[in-house]
Amino acid sequence: MLVAFSVAPAGGESDSVGKAVAEAVRVVRESGLPSETTSMFTTVEGEWDEVMAVVKRAVDVVQESAPRVSLVLKADIRPGYANQLVEKVERVERHLAD
Repeated sequence: MLVAFSVAPAGGESDSVGKAVAEAVRVVRESGLPSETTSMFTTVEGEWDEVMAVVKRAVDVVQESAPRVSLVLKADIRPGYANQLVEKVERVERHLAD
């Protein structure tokens, strides 16, 4: 399963979200699950329970610094497939090379 998510504080004293987002990304990286962070989302790969636990911990750490949290989540649930964080992109690149 792949989960792309974005978590950010809302309603705080500052419009800067970088520090809180960095703490959420730290949670993902420390989980040991395959992941990739881009300018808008962090994508995590793993089994349902372990991925959702990471998302929850990321939300919890952001909530420590803000009265409100925004979460956007998109999931690709495809049992029996692994390494899709890499392989999905490789399939698109092969099509582009044709």
